[in-house]
Amino acid sequence: MKKSVVIWVLLAVLALGAVAAVTVMCVVKSGAVVREGSLYVPTGTTFDVLVDSLRAGQKIRFVRPFEHYARRIGLTENVKPGHYTLTKGQTIIQLARMLNLGQQTPVNVIVRQSRLPGILAARVAGQLELDSVSLHQAMRDPAILKEYGFDNELELFSLFIPNTYEMWWTATPQDFIARMAREYNTFWNEDRKAKLPRTRLTQMEVSSLAAILNEETTKTDEMPTMAGVYINRLRAGMPLQADPTVKYAMGDFALRRILNKHLKTPSPYNTYINKGLPPTPITMPSIAAIDAVLDFKESNYLYFCAKEDFSGYHNFAATYAQHLVNARRYAAALNARGIK
Repeated sequence: MKKSVVIWVLLAVLALGAVAAVTVMCVVKSGAVVREGSLYVPTGTTFDVLVDSLRAGQKIRFVRPFEHYARRIGLTENVKPGHYTLTKGQTIIQLARMLNLGQQTPVNVIVRQSRLPGILAARVAGQLELDSVSLHQAMRDPAILKEYGFDNELELFSLFIPNTYEMWWTATPQDFIARMAREYNTFWNEDRKAKLPRTRLTQMEVSSLAAILNEETTKTDEMPTMAGVYINRLRAGMPLQADPTVKYAMGDFALRRILNKHLKTPSPYNTYINKGLPPTPITMPSIAAIDAVLDFKESNYLYFCAKEDFSGYHNFAATYAQHLVNARRYAAALNARGIK
C-alpha cells in the first residue's frame, strides 16, 4: 500500500514537472515583445538595468522567463551596447540571442548643413551615443587632422557633406570622422574630379566657393550662374565682395543688411578687403552648391544683387553701372520695409 502511494506521488510530481516544462517552453517560444520600436543600450549597461528598461517601457511580457533564459546563454555577463530593433511577436529566445550577439540595427544620421564645427558636433551627438565635446575635440586633434591631410578643424569641415548616412549608434568620434572621409572620397568620384580643370580650383576651393553660394541663395537653379560670376571675378583679379563672408568675419549670422561700416571688418575671411577665396569654407557646402561650382555657367556677369521683389532670386549685371541700378532698387525696397 505504501509503495503504491509513493509511486502515485512520484507520477504526480513527474506529471506536474512535465506540465511545468511544457508551460515554460510555450512561454519561451511565444511572442514576448508586445511593443515594437527601438531599444538603446548605452555602453556600460548592466543586465539589471537592461531588464529594468524593458520592463519600464512595457516592451515585453514574461520578464522572469526572459531573465532565466538570458542567464542560461550568458547574456547577464555579456550586455552589448547598441541600437536594437524590437519587432512585435519576437520570442524570448530571439530577443535574448539578438542582444547576446549584439545584432544592432544601424541608425540614420542626418548630417545637416552647419556654419561651424561645434554646431555640427552638437547636431551629430544628438543622434549617436557619442557626446558633442568628444566629437569636437576629435575634429581638432592634430593627429586626426594630419591623418586626413588638413591643418585645422575649419579645413576638416570640408570633409563633411550634408546627407543622411547609416551607421552604428555606438560609433566613436574617430569612427564618425573616418566614415565621413570615406563618403567624401566616394563623393569626389572621377566624374567630379574631371570637372576641376575647367574651374581652375582645387577641391578645397570648390568647397569654399560652394559654401558662399549656400549663404547667398536657396535657389539651386541660379547657383551655376552665381558661381560663374564669382569665377569671373577670381579670374579678373577682382575681390569677390561676398556679403556672407562679412557676416562670417563678424560672427553675426543674423545680420539682415550689410552696411559700409561692416565691409571694413578686419578678417582674412572678409572678401571685401581680401582678394581670392576665404581660407576655409564659411559653412558646410551642400551637394547642389558643389555641383553648381563644378558646372558653373559661362557668362560675362561680374555682379549680382538680390531682387527687389524679395523672391530670393537675383538680378545679374555685366557692368557696374547696371549693377548700381539693381542695387538702388533693392536698397529702396529694404527702406520701404524698414529693414535697417
